[in-house]
Amino acid sequence: MHTPGAMNIIPDMYHISTLTRERIMRTVSIFKNGNNRAIRLPRDLDFEGVSELEIVREGDSIILRPVRPTWGSFLELEKAGPDFMAEREDVVTDEGRFNL
Repeated sequence: MHTPGAMNIIPDMYHISTLTRERIMRTVSIFKNGNNRAIRLPRDLDFEGVSELEIVREGDSIILRPVRPTWGSFLELEKAGPDFMAEREDVVTDEGRFNL
């Protein structure tokens, strides 16, 4: 039996997610900033520690949310050097292993 709104993870087992958000509504003025229109984000609606936001239009709503890292940004990170972990201790010793 399938439960509406449930995600089938394992056959015959379902995981149901419920999201709750505190809704805070403010009215702000739109002003001109160069060739753009802008708003000031009230302090109590600030995204602490976030320097970039995604902006999405859904119908007559505009949604702001923190930019999340993507796999593409992961690939842009600095790669490990050729000597990375060249000298390291064995994590698992050969003691107690089966001889095949």
